[in-house]
Amino acid sequence: MWTNLKFLISSWRGIGSGQAGSSNVERSYQLILNEKFLEVRNKSTYPPQSQNPQGEVHEDLGLISYDEARKAFVFRQFRIEGFVNQYIMDYLAPDGKTIVFTSESIENIPAGWRARESYQVVNPDEFTETFELAAPGKEFKLYVKSLFKRIA
Repeated sequence: MWTNLKFLISSWRGIGSGQAGSSNVERSYQLILNEKFLEVRNKSTYPPQSQNPQGEVHEDLGLISYDEARKAFVFRQFRIEGFVNQYIMDYLAPDGKTIVFTSESIENIPAGWRARESYQVVNPDEFTETFELAAPGKEFKLYVKSLFKRIA
């Protein structure tokens, strides 16, 4: 079941850049609860900078599961700001190196907002993640792009 996501199972560090500035990122993926769920823990630290004078620490917790009825992976992400994003994996490249999750719903934000997370495998020990947001009636715009390197 986890074949196309198995490369993620590890601990990662990286750097991100985007609308809130540059960040240092820590992430882990691990199978939990009898390998029925893939847990995602993320922490992004933004030092004070021109785009973000106060700096900030962003955290989120996610669970990826396989929905047998829909034959699809579902990613539920709980963000420190109070948003809860529910994504569905709606694209997997034939070579398995590009994976895209697009939101089905987002709690605690005005209606019509959408989010998308895309993963691109660079090599067995590196991947990029692109997080995009779309305002109601608008196209997706880059919010942050991160490069991760395996640390364990």
